[in-house]
Amino acid sequence: MANLALVYGMRLLPSDEITEIGDAPIQLKNGNQARVTMHLLEGSKEEIERQLRQSLEAFFDFYPEI
Repeated sequence: MANLALVYGMRLLPSDEITEIGDAPIQLKNGNQARVTMHLLEGSKEEIERQLRQSLEAFFDFYPEI
């Protein structure tokens, strides 16, 4: 299996300041473009950490072959 790259971004903002979240573009070597869906987790530090761990575990459940 080829080496993989996990692309992600994180930033903490006041939850009531966010009006819209869009996909982030990724340019590939072959000239194609891919997109990364951005996700929003809200709550206390502990709640966000718990949600992030659950989200990461669920993400890898989509790829049982790796």
